Amino acid sequence: MIGSIIVGAIVGFIASKIMGADSSWLLNIILGMAGSFVGRFVFGLIGFHAVSGLAGLIVSVIGACICIAVARKIN
Repeated sequence: MIGSIIVGAIVGFIASKIMGADSSWLLNIILGMAGSFVGRFVFGLIGFHAVSGLAGLIVSVIGACICIAVARKIN
């Protein structure tokens, strides 16, 4: 649980810097966890399954960037 929160914060932070978003640590944690789910889902659709390691981190960051882009389109 603690590991998921820490990784979520790191993923959310990286994605917010890539996308130019200014967000709090709590939002980064939520964004990172949601991004992990979205990234695994999207990449799973194309047959790429990365759960852990560097590939999993990259997939999670891409998923978090997708979440930020969708949130910007909604607002």
